[in-house]
Amino acid sequence: MNDDLPNIDPDLLDMPDLDKLALPAGPEHRPRILLLYGSNRERSYSRLLVQEAARLLERFGAETRIFNPSGLPLPDDAPDSHPKVQELRELMEWSEGQVWCSPERHGSMSAVFKAQIDWVPLAMGAVRPTQGKTLAIMQVSGGSQSFNALNQMRVLGRWMRMLTIPNQSSVAKAFLEFDDAGRMKPSAYYDRVVDVMEELIKFTLLVRGRADYLVDRYSERKESAEALSRRVNQRSI
Repeated sequence: MNDDLPNIDPDLLDMPDLDKLALPAGPEHRPRILLLYGSNRERSYSRLLVQEAARLLERFGAETRIFNPSGLPLPDDAPDSHPKVQELRELMEWSEGQVWCSPERHGSMSAVFKAQIDWVPLAMGAVRPTQGKTLAIMQVSGGSQSFNALNQMRVLGRWMRMLTIPNQSSVAKAFLEFDDAGRMKPSAYYDRVVDVMEELIKFTLLVRGRADYLVDRYSERKESAEALSRRVNQRSI
């Protein structure tokens, strides 16, 4: 059978293992969820929706943190040592799952939201801060229901090597869906937000503790093996 795969290094091929997928002994802490929103307006509906989502996640047993993008510089317009950049990157590493929520502006996600993602590299040293983390996506619209920002965030989540859950939330005419106190009114939109947060917690509990195994790749193991071989076998200087 191995003769049918001449391009494969059998020593680096990892056969799927049910034991490695079994529920691990830990971690025992509450699921850590980071929530991002995409507007700096005083009454930001993406922020209000994220706050509503955080309340639900806390009820489901999660620990939540919401990043405030106000004061975050444009990508590459400040050093990585900027306090807001460091805060965002630390929260990225802290989290086990994330919620992204952007308003739809000109048919796409907002610049405020995209700037947050652009400050997070695929690799920070030897650590990929988003790989293997779960992700739920939501958007708010000023007009009729749309899915443009959601579709873009789903692509972006894949690019950041995240496990984006199937469900999602799009709240149309968001200015009608929140009361004067900033709480979301009862509606089918609210029920969908509950669905999405419930699903995010379930997927996060399934993934955490085994994310490294789930995203382990043959090509990267091969590259690491080749790099090690070059280092060990290089001529003495």
